[in-house]
Amino acid sequence: MSDQQNPDWAHSFGGVADAYERGRPTYPAEAVTWLLGDQPLTVLELGAGTGKLTRVLTTLGHDVHATDPDEAMLGVLEEQLPGVRTAVASAEDIPLEDRSVDAVIAAQAFHWFDLDRALPEIARVLRPQGQVCLLWNHRNEKIPWVRRLGALIGTQEQQDDPAQALIFSELFGFVEEHEVSHWQTIDRLSIQDLVLSRSNVAVLDAEARAAKLAEVLAFYDDYGRGMDGMQLPYVTKCYRATVLDRPTSTAAAEDDDEEGPKTDPPTDGPDDETLLIDFR
Repeated sequence: MSDQQNPDWAHSFGGVADAYERGRPTYPAEAVTWLLGDQPLTVLELGAGTGKLTRVLTTLGHDVHATDPDEAMLGVLEEQLPGVRTAVASAEDIPLEDRSVDAVIAAQAFHWFDLDRALPEIARVLRPQGQVCLLWNHRNEKIPWVRRLGALIGTQEQQDDPAQALIFSELFGFVEEHEVSHWQTIDRLSIQDLVLSRSNVAVLDAEARAAKLAEVLAFYDDYGRGMDGMQLPYVTKCYRATVLDRPTSTAAAEDDDEEGPKTDPPTDGPDDETLLIDFR
């Protein structure tokens, strides 16, 4: 069963935000540099969660606007990175003006989006030649013991082609791909957080979660090295594409004027130039 068939899973992380922060791996700087280049950019991060990727972005000098639909997840990010602008917002309704960012990036999140709505929003806020950048940490399940761990904790995010919708979108150009290998050190405590942070486990009742943790701890006791930990291998899969040229809202309005007079817009709403941003 795919993630798209489990919409409740996408909103299950708030209750396990602390476990997510402790248990999930980071993203390699090499992957982010491949996606964004080595010059500072204005970056909108969608589905920022607790800030795993945000830390890497800011360390590399990028000016980040971090958004997430879950207030609890974003609260952890704000505690850890108080200087970063944030907004509780979704990819389907981005609180930024047109052509306002150099890049839009999403880590471990794109598969949760309603892409019919999110892709036009992403294209709208990108400047000309701006890029959408996606990345996922995938456990390297070519290794037998890692494959066994995946069978225990779930593999729903280990999709064969997670960026397929981007590839077929008419809003973006050619999709480039890249992979970076890295390792996460886990021990008997952090592997429990890793399991608890997973959406398919977070939606279980207390008894079922406890049973799943017991399974994973038995696995760790067989394969791990106690509190010295073990190295969990990941492959970070990266995708990037450039937004295609399109007329601006102003240009479209001018084209409408050339076609003839139009009905005056209503005057009881907010001014068209009001900037509707709620970054804290």
